[in-house]
Amino acid sequence: MDRRENRSPQGETARILVEFLEVAITSIVYLKGLYPSGAFERRRYLSLVVHRARHPQLRDYIHMAVSGLQPFIEKGLIERVAVVFFDTGNIPLERFILKFSVNQSCGSKVEDVELEFSLRSFLIKLSVSQPLTSALSQVDCRWEIVAYFCTIPQANVGNTAALWIPTDTKQWQQPPLITPIKSMSSEPLNVQLYLEHPSLSKTMNSNLQR
Repeated sequence: MDRRENRSPQGETARILVEFLEVAITSIVYLKGLYPSGAFERRRYLSLVVHRARHPQLRDYIHMAVSGLQPFIEKGLIERVAVVFFDTGNIPLERFILKFSVNQSCGSKVEDVELEFSLRSFLIKLSVSQPLTSALSQVDCRWEIVAYFCTIPQANVGNTAALWIPTDTKQWQQPPLITPIKSMSSEPLNVQLYLEHPSLSKTMNSNLQR
């Protein structure tokens, strides 16, 4: 409790956001059905029943990826995180984009009740969004977590900077088709979730991946 009280509003918001991202990303992976349902277990988060990965490698990948983002989120260095699904040619088939911002000038205490209510409604909407997504093959599909940094992270930001490397993932040449899923605004945090699908052609681009 003392540690929470000693955090800045940005630090406390980053902590809450990281916890939310871990749950949301796991929910997205569960939603896509790439793994047997037995690969997940139920648990409670914000008074909701959500899913948590049973397999240690899957659980650790999601946890380490999002927890490693916390110092960058706190400093306002990340603008979005994506869960990207690929075909065998390493071309994206679908992207779930979580775009967020933390008000760096906010000096007031985070209102947990209001923020938790917004995050809870966000997860409820995500859980029923499967009809908006594309059907993927379990055999011919892979996925990864991609972070979009405002600037290339420097080593002096923290030890976790070295865990993120530029990706050579192929991207789409034309603007993607965008399907909004949910947005929320609860000072000092704003979050948007939307889907991206390819429109016409693809090209090479460079982002950052874990």
